Amino acid sequence: MSSILAAILLGIIQGLTEFLPVSSSGHLEITTFILERFGSQGLPEENILMTVVLHAATALSTLFIFRDEVAQIFKGLLQFKWNEEFRFSLKIVISMIPAALVGVLFEEQIDALFGGRILLVGSMLIITGLLLFIADKAKNTTKSVNFSQSLIIGIAQAIAILPGISRSGATISTSVLLGIDREKAARFSFLMVVPLIFGKMAKDILNGEIATESASFIPLIVGFIAAFLTGLIACKWMISLVKKSQLKYFSYYCFSIGLIAILFTSL
Repeated sequence: MSSILAAILLGIIQGLTEFLPVSSSGHLEITTFILERFGSQGLPEENILMTVVLHAATALSTLFIFRDEVAQIFKGLLQFKWNEEFRFSLKIVISMIPAALVGVLFEEQIDALFGGRILLVGSMLIITGLLLFIADKAKNTTKSVNFSQSLIIGIAQAIAILPGISRSGATISTSVLLGIDREKAARFSFLMVVPLIFGKMAKDILNGEIATESASFIPLIVGFIAAFLTGLIACKWMISLVKKSQLKYFSYYCFSIGLIAILFTSL
């Protein structure tokens, strides 16, 4: 497989799985493992850079879809008034704290979990499936996220750092189980991750962990476009599916892929 085709494939997978509750990190790990297992030389050598580019693409697609909400967040932070915009902005900030702390304090341990640990990915996908299945049974409400709930949802996001645990699946399911309106839960879930993505990118760039000197930019650009466009579609689709209480279908998918991944490691 050529590097361009591999980049398109990874971009589509990232765009879909960042928003659909099936774990983007888990699917990228499985895809990379399979391509390398069958001797593909098409993947870019700078896999870390590709991962960062793909996450940047989906973060930008989130900003595009929720541009009005993002404008409200910035407006609330700059006003310093105890109004609805400022409270919502503060909830987003609170939700970021657990994942930020885990990312900073346990960076080396987290990195060790990636890199072909398909058995772990498969097991975590099954856990994601269970969480989605349970959340699908919850009754819908019209409640919004409060401050204590934003912290709990943030803890769910921190746990979802594990490859195979879907970030959107964990945060949306946790929100729904807390009694939050499904559409509001989905919107909060997608917005809360954007600052973390850009923060992680800035950290990696400042630390010199992302090397661009020998990078092949065409696969990176193609992957970015694929992830951005797919992300736009998946984000809107996911909000519609959550409103219709159709999380159980994703739970079946996670069960299937998780079992396949576990079986694949024994071959």
